[in-house]
Amino acid sequence: MAKMTQEEWQKSVEWVGVVAGCVLKEDGKYLLVQEKQAKVYGLWNVPAGHVDKGEAIEQAAVREVKEETGLNIKLGGKIGLYHEGIPKPVMHIFSADITGGDLHVQEDEILDAKWFTYAEVQALGKENKLRAPWILDAISKLEQ
Repeated sequence: MAKMTQEEWQKSVEWVGVVAGCVLKEDGKYLLVQEKQAKVYGLWNVPAGHVDKGEAIEQAAVREVKEETGLNIKLGGKIGLYHEGIPKPVMHIFSADITGGDLHVQEDEILDAKWFTYAEVQALGKENKLRAPWILDAISKLEQ
């Protein structure tokens, strides 16, 4: 088999984005957000978003939580790395503690933000009201 040129190789792969987000738990409840995107309307997600070029994954996680919820956080450990396959992004999910700020949504991107008990998050998963299955997995890891 002939060796591929750089141009042939680039045409043979599909690039995926990188997303960073956080599971926030306070008083036994988890913060989830609903995005305004039509394709995920009505589904709940952890605060998360794309990593900008030149930005560290950890910085992106902190920035996205602040932008989407108004909350300041301190990152804990990485909960997991999730990927549902091409062309979906690779998701880096962290635990985090709230250090300040007031909960208010980023009106141009977020429809709602709400605190849920673990049982309520499990129910959302069973009702297919979470944006992706990995959300329940990440929250379950913190719950253990």
